[in-house]
Amino acid sequence: MVTKSLHKRESDLANSNRQLEILSNGIFQNGELPTFKAKIAETNQFPLKAKKLEILQINVGYMCNQVCEHCHVDAGPDRKEIMTRETMQQCLVVIKNTGAHTLDLTGGAPEMNPDFRWFVEEAAKAGIKDFIVRSNLTIIRANKKYYDLPEFFKKHNVHVVSSMPHWTRGKTDKQRGDGVFDKSIKALQELNAIGYGMPNSGLKLDLVYNPSGAFLPGDQMSMEKDFKKALLEDFNIQFHNLFAITNLPISRFLDYLIASENYEDYMYSLVEAYNPAAVSNVMCTNTLSVSWDGYLYDCDFNQMLELPVNSKSKHISEFNEDLLEGRKIVISQHCYGCTAGAGSSCQGVVA
Repeated sequence: MVTKSLHKRESDLANSNRQLEILSNGIFQNGELPTFKAKIAETNQFPLKAKKLEILQINVGYMCNQVCEHCHVDAGPDRKEIMTRETMQQCLVVIKNTGAHTLDLTGGAPEMNPDFRWFVEEAAKAGIKDFIVRSNLTIIRANKKYYDLPEFFKKHNVHVVSSMPHWTRGKTDKQRGDGVFDKSIKALQELNAIGYGMPNSGLKLDLVYNPSGAFLPGDQMSMEKDFKKALLEDFNIQFHNLFAITNLPISRFLDYLIASENYEDYMYSLVEAYNPAAVSNVMCTNTLSVSWDGYLYDCDFNQMLELPVNSKSKHISEFNEDLLEGRKIVISQHCYGCTAGAGSSCQGVVA
C-alpha cells in the first residue's frame, strides 16, 4: 500500500510531461494502437467541442487524509496545494453569473481546506440546483472537528458523492488503506441516520466505484444492485445511486500499471472497448474544471496532466463563458478511459 504521494517520493511520474510522454510514445507512436485523435476522427467527432456549461467542478486542494493506490490527483497528507479564499471569491463571482446548474467540489479531501465551510455557505446562497461534495467518507471520522460534517451537509442540502471501492473490507482496504472500510461504513451509517440516502429522501447520497486492478468496471446497473443488497444486508446501509468510473491511465494508476507490467494490456483494453456513442456525452463537453490556484481545464484529468483549456479565458479571474463555449477540447490518449464501454464520467456512465 502506498503511503506517500508521487510528489513526495520524487517519482518521475510526478511530472505531468513525463506522463504525457508515456501516453504519446510506444504503442501509440509506432502505430500499434490509434491515437485518441485518430480514433474519434474515424467517426467524424474530431475536434471534440465544448457545449453549454452545466457543471462547474472546483478542486479546492490536493490535501487528503488518505493515500489511495489509484488516485489520479496524487493526493495525500503531504500535498499542500490549497485553494485560497481569494480564489474562492473569484469562483463565487462566476457561480453567481454563469448558467451552470451544478457545483461540484472535489479534492483531495475538499473538507480539509480551512475555508471549505465558508465556501459551501457562500456558494449555497447562490442558488445552485445540485451542490455536490465529493467526500472520501473517512474524513468524517478522521478528527473530532469533522464529526459534525453530516449535519453541516444536511443544513446546506449538499449532495454527497462518496468513494466506495467495494462492499467488502478486503477489496476496499487494499485500494484505500487499512481501516478505510470500517470508517466508511461508520460514516455511511451516520449519513443514513440523518436521512441521507434513504428512499424518497431529498438528501442525496451516491457512491462511486472504481476497479481495484487493471480492468474495466462491470455493468453499472447490476453493480448497483449488488452494492445495495450487500450493504443493506450486512450493515443496514442505504444509498441512492452507484457511479462506476473507469480508472484513467494517469498519475498513481499509471504508476501502478507500469510497475505491474499491465500498461500496454490496459491501453489495449481501453481502445478495444472504445464506444463512439459515448464521445458526444463525455463530461468535458458540459463541465469546466477549476484548479486549486484558479486555472481552467476541460476536466479534472486534464488538470492533473497540466493541459489547460484551449481558450483566451484561462483563469477563473478572467472567466468568459462566451469564449469558453464551443472551444476545442484538449485531448490525449488518457481520454480513451472516458469513452470505453458505456463511457465514464464523474457522474457515472454516459452512453
